[in-house]
Amino acid sequence: MAEQLGDGDEVSRILPTLRIDELLDELQLRLASVRSSRDRVRQLLDAVVGIGSGLDLEQALARIVQAAVTLVDARYGALGVLGPGGDRLARFITVGLTEEQIAAIGPFPQGHGLLGELIRHPVPLRTEDLTRHPRSFGFPANHPPMHSFLGVPVRVRDEVFGNLYITEKDGGAPFDADDEAVLTALAAAAGVAIDNARLYDEARRRQEWLETTSELTRGLLSGEDVDDVLAAFAQGVRRFTACDLAVIAVPDPDGGELLVAAADGRGADRVRGAALGVEGTLAGAVFKSARVEALVDVAADARAGALSRISGVDFGPVLLVPLGGAGQVRGVLALYRLAGASAFEQVTIGLTTDLAVQAAVVLELAERRRDSELLSLYADRDRIGRDLHDLAIQRLFATSMSLQGAYKIAQKPAVARRIMQAVSDLDDTIKVIRSTIFALHAHEDEGDAVPGARAQVIEICEQAARTLGFSPAVRFTGPVDHLVSADVAEHLAAVLREALSNIARHAGASSVEVDLAADGSSVALTVTDDGVGIKAGGRRSGLENLRERAQQLGGSFSVLPGPSGGTVLAWRVPTGLGIAAGGGLGNGALGNESAGNETIGAGTRVEGP
Repeated sequence: MAEQLGDGDEVSRILPTLRIDELLDELQLRLASVRSSRDRVRQLLDAVVGIGSGLDLEQALARIVQAAVTLVDARYGALGVLGPGGDRLARFITVGLTEEQIAAIGPFPQGHGLLGELIRHPVPLRTEDLTRHPRSFGFPANHPPMHSFLGVPVRVRDEVFGNLYITEKDGGAPFDADDEAVLTALAAAAGVAIDNARLYDEARRRQEWLETTSELTRGLLSGEDVDDVLAAFAQGVRRFTACDLAVIAVPDPDGGELLVAAADGRGADRVRGAALGVEGTLAGAVFKSARVEALVDVAADARAGALSRISGVDFGPVLLVPLGGAGQVRGVLALYRLAGASAFEQVTIGLTTDLAVQAAVVLELAERRRDSELLSLYADRDRIGRDLHDLAIQRLFATSMSLQGAYKIAQKPAVARRIMQAVSDLDDTIKVIRSTIFALHAHEDEGDAVPGARAQVIEICEQAARTLGFSPAVRFTGPVDHLVSADVAEHLAAVLREALSNIARHAGASSVEVDLAADGSSVALTVTDDGVGIKAGGRRSGLENLRERAQQLGGSFSVLPGPSGGTVLAWRVPTGLGIAAGGGLGNGALGNESAGNETIGAGTRVEGP
C-alpha cells in the first residue's frame, strides 16, 4: 500500500512539469511571432521611408513594387496604373521578370479577368491558386507559372491610382491576413509618396512651361528668325511633355495645306517641311475646329497617321493642340510618343493647351510688331526719298546749271575741260541719288508674287557667291524694275544664272562684273570675268540656250574675249514694256533715272557708272 502511494506521488510531481514545458513552448512560439511581427513592422517602416525618399515618380513606382515583394516574401510583383478612364491599365511596372521573359510574354495586361475584378471592386483580394479562381482569365504563352495571389488597391487622395499585384509566396504557402495587412499599409504609404512625386513632377513641368514660354516670347519679340524660334519652341515642348516627337505645322499662304515649320525628336528630319492636307487629316481637323485631340494610339484614327508614315517611326499616343482659339488658329502643335508608351496625362494636356494659347498670342504680337516696323521703315524711306529729291538733287542740279553757264564764258580750254568734268560728275551723282531713291521704293512691293528684276539679279549673284568664292560686282543703269517686264525678267534670270554657273565651273576667275541696263528700247545684260576665257572647240550647249532665249525675244547674244583677258557675255533684248516683274515707280517726276552706287544683299557689291 505504501508502495502504491509512492508511485502516485511521483506521477503528481511529473504532471506539473509537463504542463510547464507546454507553456514554455507556447511562450516561445508567441515570442517568435512577436519577433516576426516586430521585424515585419521594421521592414514596413523601412519600406515606407524608402519609397518616400525620392521625388521622381518613375523611381517611386519601381521602389513601391520592390518593397511590396520584399515585405511579403513573394517572387513576382507588379503595379498596374489605371488609364484616364479608370477602367483599363495604362502602365504595368513589374519586379521578378527578366527582359527576355517580358519580351516573350508580349503586351502587358489591360485589366481583364482577376485584374479587372480588382479594378471594378477596389478592395484587397487573395486567392491560393490563380488557375482555379473563377475570375481568372488565363495566362498568355511563355508566362511563368503563378499560383498564390494577393492584390490591394493604391489610392491617391481618395482616387484609385492603380493596384499592387503580388504572386508566388516563397515556399509555396498562400498569402495570409498578415500579408494582406502589411501590403495594405504599404499601399497607403505608397499613395502619399505617389502624390508627392506627382506634385513635384507637376511643379517641375510648370517651371519648364514658364521657361519655354519665356524663350518663345523673348525670341520672337527680339526679332530673331521665326523658324529658329519655332525650332527651339518645339524642342522645349518635347522636353517638358516627355514626348518623342514634337511638330509645329502652320498654314501655307493659300490655306489649303499645313506645312511643318519646326520638328524635334524621332524622325524630325524626315517630317520637317512636309505638307499635310487640311482636309482628311487629324491635324487639319484640329486646325479647322480649334479643338484638342488626344489619342491613346495613333492607329485608332486613320487621319492621324500621316506624320507617323512620313517619319518612319512607330508612334502610339498622340496629342494635337491648336495654336490659338476659334477663328484665330495660327497652326497646330502635334506631340507623339512611341508605341507602347503611356497616354498623355490630363496635367500634360492642360499645360500644353495653355502653352499653345500663349504661343499663339506671342506669334500674333510678333507679327504685329513686324508690320509696325515695316510701316515705320517705309515711312522713313519715303521721307529720305523726298528729302533727296527735293533738296539734294535740286541743289546739285542748280550747281550743275551754274557751272554750265560758267563753261560758256571760260577763256582757257583747261578751265573749260575741268568745268565740264565737274558737270559730268554732278550728273553722275544725281543718277546715284535717283537710283538710291528707286532702291528705297522698290522694297515697298515686297508683297508681290514676283520679285523685281533688280531683286532677282541680286539674289542670283548672292547665291553664286557660294560657288565662285567671292561676290560679283553688280551695276544697274536705268529704272530696271519699271522697264523690265515679267517675261523678260524670267529669261534674264535664267541667262544670268547660267552665265555665273559657267564662270564658276570653267573660267577660274577671280572677279566678275554684272551690268544690267534698261532704257526705253532695250534691256542689256553684260557679264564680264577675268578668267581663262572660252577654249576653242569646247562645249557650247549652254551658250546656245542663251542665244535661243535672246532670239525668242527678238534680241541678240554674243560672247567675246575681254580687253584684258577673260570673257564678256552680252545679252540684249527689246524692253517689252508692260507689267513689270516687280512693279516700280514708273516715269514720274524723276524721268529716266540711271543706276547709282549702293550695297545690297550679303556682300554683293552693287556699283554705279
